Amino acid sequence: MVSSSDPAQALILGLLLVLSAFIQCCSSLRDINALLLVNASQGATTKMPQNLFGVSFEEINHAGAGGLWGELVSNRGFESGGQHSPSIIDPWSIIGDYSLIRVSTDLSSCFKRNPVALRMEVVCDSDGVNACPVGGVGVYNPGYWGMNIERGKSYKLVMYIRSLSSINMTVSLTGMQTLATTDIIATDVSNWKKMEVILEAKATDHNSRLELKSSRKGVIWFDQVSLVPMDTYEGHGYRNDLFKMVADLKPGYIRFPGGSFVTGNFLRNAYRWKDTVGPWEERPGHFGDVWSYWTDDGLGHFELLQLAEDLDASPIWVLNSGFSQEEAVDPSNITPFVQDALDGIEFARGDPNSTWGSVRADMGHAEPFNLKHIAIGNQDCGRGNYRANYLKFYVAIKKAYPDIKLISNCDGSNTQLDHPAEMYDYHVYENANTMFSMAHKFDHTSRIGPKAFVSEYAVTGKDAGSGSLLAALAEAGFLIGIEKNSDVVDMASNAPLFVNANDKRWMPDAIVFDSYRSYGTPSYWMQRFFSVSNGATLLVSTLQSNSSNSLMASAIRFQNPLDNNNYLRVKVVNYGSNKVNVEIAIEGLDPDLIDYSESSQTLLSSTNVMDENSFQNPTKVSPVQTSVKKSGKDISATLPPKSFSCFDLLLLPDFLAQIHSTTDMSWFDLLTTK
Repeated sequence: MVSSSDPAQALILGLLLVLSAFIQCCSSLRDINALLLVNASQGATTKMPQNLFGVSFEEINHAGAGGLWGELVSNRGFESGGQHSPSIIDPWSIIGDYSLIRVSTDLSSCFKRNPVALRMEVVCDSDGVNACPVGGVGVYNPGYWGMNIERGKSYKLVMYIRSLSSINMTVSLTGMQTLATTDIIATDVSNWKKMEVILEAKATDHNSRLELKSSRKGVIWFDQVSLVPMDTYEGHGYRNDLFKMVADLKPGYIRFPGGSFVTGNFLRNAYRWKDTVGPWEERPGHFGDVWSYWTDDGLGHFELLQLAEDLDASPIWVLNSGFSQEEAVDPSNITPFVQDALDGIEFARGDPNSTWGSVRADMGHAEPFNLKHIAIGNQDCGRGNYRANYLKFYVAIKKAYPDIKLISNCDGSNTQLDHPAEMYDYHVYENANTMFSMAHKFDHTSRIGPKAFVSEYAVTGKDAGSGSLLAALAEAGFLIGIEKNSDVVDMASNAPLFVNANDKRWMPDAIVFDSYRSYGTPSYWMQRFFSVSNGATLLVSTLQSNSSNSLMASAIRFQNPLDNNNYLRVKVVNYGSNKVNVEIAIEGLDPDLIDYSESSQTLLSSTNVMDENSFQNPTKVSPVQTSVKKSGKDISATLPPKSFSCFDLLLLPDFLAQIHSTTDMSWFDLLTTK
């Protein structure tokens, strides 16, 4: 029983009675399962972070080497077997019988940091009893599971050659037929000489290879053999289709270079940024022992900063805080790592006359990069020395660059951090049901202190498969929760971003590719729904339903950069197994200021919740756009089971004046004056 002397309880009872009467007397509500109330008035809005949703890039699944990075030759410097001789040269192989050609490695390279070179001895000759077979003998490189060579396109071949005698050799791109070929004839190559040729393809073959052949007896040394398409994005080396897929996400930031790739299983195999800058020929490359493959580091510190700039995204550099998976640097010995970090920042931001800024300038980028975020370590908080090491980095970086925001590895979502930081890194990999329930993860996080950087989230395990609709829906619910808590969550990104279909080290991923094809998983398409949320205006939205545990919804207002029009976007995830009839009521905005003829509804769904996309059917699970169904001044829609719906309502130009002049109303007023 409620006492009439208790004002608070009386008010609650009164509100419930009003709501009950409201629902009973509105015949339009009798047949619906959910009502979403969106308050579009000026007083019910919050500006979301400019970089709220971004991408996390890691060299995993051959995401860069053999993926986004356009280099077609695998093991171009013959270093993958280590800096010693003899060494394996995979995936290079010989053309011809071993009695006619002998291939080995030696340490005769002209590059000090990558001394291994390939020695090719041609035993046969151009004529006589020991004549070479037609076409000659030599070596070939198949690239990363086949080179994609396309008719009409040009490819730049660069290689270093040395021989004690003149050379007469053929370089060609071949598949089922010869696609492009040219001869290289030189008389004085006793010292290493750089050769450059342009090969134009006469036909297409997605599983091609590069061949280097000769019919002249003698020894030829090769090193740093590179083949790159001439049409990479802006000439910066990125594969066009994969760059576009990332760009279409409109990421507010890009986190790089990992991930566990930063640390390595052992520090000797950790990512070292200084080995990844300067001329590509001089980079030693390294074996990423966490994901077990070699990379020549063509996609290095400079190229990743350039990638962020090309994407108009803020770069977030993850640096090594003195840990590998198996080792830890004592705080008393961490100073060289701290200095390495300061040098890396100077490379990105320093004056072109500074020590490391000059290296950047020599690479063609005199202006500094806009580096303002640094994550100190990756998943290192549980290590005993982390806090002590972290503070060494924090003090040194803040002293030199006080504007840089530093990110701790320690979780501050439940308790305050015991050390200074602007943000804390939060990773979550869960099954689908748990991920969907985590939409409320940050509801009760303290609004005081460092903000969350959810740098890695994904549904994994059997719920995810290779990228299922179920996983995408659970992640969508989680991201709606991120939007509604964007006052304490500053940034969030799915991980991993890429997977080469020939090297699935970690599944699922957002973008799947091979040598010439690519497609987005359902999670990729889900993330596209959030591509305009960065810097958008969050509206207060309230969901009333008897299935509230399976529904998540948010509403934002944004300006579309493509047409400069303003839109109100409502996103609703129906994670349940039943269809839901929903009515969306927009309050605080004159309904005549919404152009329904130019508004749309987009649906992400499929016939089976475990459906996935594939090369054969790349858009099996992808958004489908229809018109919006208006009911009176509201919107009526049916949400299919296990679906994600997005409603984009075009706002007429006068809407801003209207919402600024609207007197803010309480939810009690909105309900009683509907």
